[in-house]
Amino acid sequence: MTPYHVPVLLAETLDLLEIKEDGVYVDVTFGGGGHSRALLARLKQGKLIAFDRDPDARRNIPDDPRIIFIPQNFALIESALEARDIKKIDGLIADLGISSHQIDTAERGFSYRFEAQLDMRMNPTDGQTAADILNSYEERDLVHLFSKYGEVNNAKKLVRTVIEGRRREEIRETSQFEGMIQACIPPKRRAKYLAQVYQALRIEVNGEMEALQNLLLASVKLLNPGGRIAVMSYHSLEDRLVKRFFRSGNLLGVQHKDLYGRLLSPWKVITRKAVMADEAEVERNPRARSARLRVAERQLLNEELID
Repeated sequence: MTPYHVPVLLAETLDLLEIKEDGVYVDVTFGGGGHSRALLARLKQGKLIAFDRDPDARRNIPDDPRIIFIPQNFALIESALEARDIKKIDGLIADLGISSHQIDTAERGFSYRFEAQLDMRMNPTDGQTAADILNSYEERDLVHLFSKYGEVNNAKKLVRTVIEGRRREEIRETSQFEGMIQACIPPKRRAKYLAQVYQALRIEVNGEMEALQNLLLASVKLLNPGGRIAVMSYHSLEDRLVKRFFRSGNLLGVQHKDLYGRLLSPWKVITRKAVMADEAEVERNPRARSARLRVAERQLLNEELID
């Protein structure tokens, strides 16, 4: 039996969080529970709240009274914690992207490597599928999707091909879709190209960028002073957003300064450069190759001190 998911940059993440034994922590991407179990091992009378919208993740919940599992999208973190009377936390982990289990479970439709329905929903009972998007989106919306979320170079050609193809037949399966867009795929870059296309669809299906934006904004309100947030991202779009937010304190990346030229941000950046997996970890877990870990610490602004 293959592991549900191998946690990436595990030791580095926990060390940089500077975990307090009696602290309250949140793992918003529970998955196989790797980060959560390692975090629980460093707690005594502390508490861990874990989020995951994928029903398959529930089988990995440890039998531990210190953990509260919330089967929801982490975009709802603020209201979910408020409903449980949790007002402040001491640390947060977000291992973004997709789990090994989701990729390797053929019927979930996350990978072009398997014959399957084009689903890609992290919660397979909720929302529209990748096939729904391919069959219904307007041309301009599909171009935006593939250009922005997949950074597909020939997005316009790809979308014109999809539009023409779906007029002939409804798009439903992975091999059917690949056959339809064959003329768009660079022969020497098939795997990379399809990975970009599938990434774009997955991000759209699951509202991943919107969820990340909500999480970052909520983290400012939720983290105690001195509390830390650790985010692992796997593509440049996510990483740029996290980097910009940690430096400026806002989603636009606009840096505001006070009268003395000091940067006004609720964050102290702990990782000046993204932490990456070393060669040994990449050899053990090739999917760690693209991981970028960034950590920031919540600090009080002058106006918060006055309040």
